[in-house]
Amino acid sequence: MSAVAERASEFDRRATLRVMNQGGPAALFFMDIQDNHFALFGLPERFAIDGAALDRAYRDLQRRVHPDRFAASGAAEQRVALQWATQANEAYRVLREPLKRAIYLCGQKGHDPANENNTDMPQAFLLEQLEWREALDDARTSDDRAALEELDRKLATARDGLKAQVETALDGDADVENAAARASDLVRQWMFVERFGEDVASASGRLDSAVH
Repeated sequence: MSAVAERASEFDRRATLRVMNQGGPAALFFMDIQDNHFALFGLPERFAIDGAALDRAYRDLQRRVHPDRFAASGAAEQRVALQWATQANEAYRVLREPLKRAIYLCGQKGHDPANENNTDMPQAFLLEQLEWREALDDARTSDDRAALEELDRKLATARDGLKAQVETALDGDADVENAAARASDLVRQWMFVERFGEDVASASGRLDSAVH
């Protein structure tokens, strides 16, 4: 690192300490802004998360770094506070939603479920997709609300099952590498279920609009 970069880094470090010290002992909250989302809130890196603990950590961090607290501070403090507030918002948005949290965890373990080049899915799940798609097409054609509601129930069951399997793969399997790959495959199926659920919801919405 050059002397200029070292001075800039030290300047940011001191600004960060001043920002964090606004709400309490800085040493408790000094960490790299590039820390992963779990470390940012002091939470274990697991799929099963303590939602109340996440909410508390988020509120406390936001209280410390909210840009309004630094309106009269120097430019460095304002910039650091904004960076932390932005990072906290993004991390909270990801961790509070199970599917986004699962995608993020897989990515942390070197597997990207959203990779468009990886489309492999179990044959049984592909066949189930076809059945769901045919049922949705039939329900749309016949304006069959009961069929749409049944589809929604099936998706809810599939979603719950996939969520449970993802938790087992990410939190309970000692073979980390194979577990992460397995979890990524399951998350990709979960992503499909969510997208298809949006199609079902859209069809139900059109029925509601037609009635009114």
